[in-house]
Amino acid sequence: MALAGLYRRILPSPPAIDFASTEGKKLFTEAIHDGSMEGFFKLISYFQTQSEPAFCGLASLSMVLNALAIDPGRKWKGPWRWFDENMLDCCEPLEKIKNKGVTFGKVICLAHCAGARVEAFRANQSSIDDFRKYVMTCSSSDDRHLIASYHRGTFSQTGTGHFSPIGGYHAKSDMALILDVARFKYPPHWVPLTLLWEAMNTVDESTGHHRGFMLVSKNQRAPALLYTLSCKDESWMKTAKYLIDDVPVLLRSRSLKDVNDVLSTFFTSLPSDFTEFIKWVVELRRRENGPQLLSEEEKDRVAIKEAVLKQVQETRLFDHVTNILHSDDRIPTSKQMSDSSPSSSITPVEACCRVSGILSGRPSDRFCCRGGTCVRCYRATAARVASGGAADEMDVLVPVSESECGACCHPETRRPHGDDLLTALLLALPPETWGGIGDRKVLDEVSELVSTERLPMLLQEEILHLRGQLLMLKRCKEDKLEVDLGA
Repeated sequence: MALAGLYRRILPSPPAIDFASTEGKKLFTEAIHDGSMEGFFKLISYFQTQSEPAFCGLASLSMVLNALAIDPGRKWKGPWRWFDENMLDCCEPLEKIKNKGVTFGKVICLAHCAGARVEAFRANQSSIDDFRKYVMTCSSSDDRHLIASYHRGTFSQTGTGHFSPIGGYHAKSDMALILDVARFKYPPHWVPLTLLWEAMNTVDESTGHHRGFMLVSKNQRAPALLYTLSCKDESWMKTAKYLIDDVPVLLRSRSLKDVNDVLSTFFTSLPSDFTEFIKWVVELRRRENGPQLLSEEEKDRVAIKEAVLKQVQETRLFDHVTNILHSDDRIPTSKQMSDSSPSSSITPVEACCRVSGILSGRPSDRFCCRGGTCVRCYRATAARVASGGAADEMDVLVPVSESECGACCHPETRRPHGDDLLTALLLALPPETWGGIGDRKVLDEVSELVSTERLPMLLQEEILHLRGQLLMLKRCKEDKLEVDLGA
């Protein structure tokens, strides 16, 4: 009796050579001898099969992220932090990917969101010689991996567009090893590199743009030490539009006589859900097994965060921001800016920390800003954070009411931690943001305040990273990554 459904496919050979065949083993052995299989061992340690027919891009990326030992900063299952396809949902809903697949540009966006460094090339904007050079480089080391986006039809395989990592290179025959994440369909296989190039040099009908390849590596230090931006929440687009599009128009439309006018204009027009836009990166104190000691790496991260925050507070811009926020009654308070309230069940965005106390590891359970700031008072609490149907228990900071604030707001103990966030955000805005200021003297003064050139190197790197992240995520949300990868 015939069984319904499909069990694997016969790998068309030629042009492909099955990795486990006699010839495939011979190519593998020779490539090891030539030193062009170094990247293979890390990748094969985390080789996975895509869990959905359309999840090839997600499986390829999660495999590479795990091979690079990038910490996702969130739980997978139990107490374990681990990249899984279902966690790669910040740029596109999983249901949409399940139905339609994921585009080249969205995979790039996902890699950035996950904290990786990405260099991407479309086939029509690169060359086969460049591609071969990158394949050789990635195959000869284990700190950078290549993901190819190609059309299966070029290899006489069934299906259309597909993503998979490249696991090695055989120089003598000029063949690349595809670690096909659709292992239910085809096994890993060697293909002529020229044919792989042809398969990438095809147009994705869903976007009208060529396929290509991307190089994914680990950042030298953890990015976004101060905060990270997310395009997952609906409030993201409103705030991103304000920062990139609306602020320059506002500045052009106003007669601004000094720096205070500029900052007041910026702060008084913030979207009502602005605070939900910022996601602070925090050291999460897990509660599953009681108190846990920080690892040496985590201690280093806390120390770096403290140094960055100190450098933010030493800028002249920080002094201006503090003065404006605490003297201008037009600046909205946290209650006016956000309708969110403490809850035992909150979303990841609602759980974002808006003050720097927890970032610097201070044990105090309450942190306050001076009256009038947009992030007024917060208290530490345990909360369950919903994410993709799962729940994560962590220490978070949530707003407290003014009546609760009480004695914690003694003038001598107050520190404007919310001002750190806003100062860093102002520094991270593109320089052209301020070009619409009509008064030349005011423009020069603002430009000097927000300039990154004289910042300490540690803070400069952080600010430039945040600026690039802001622009990249805006382009991702507007699907502009599909048009221009190199902007």
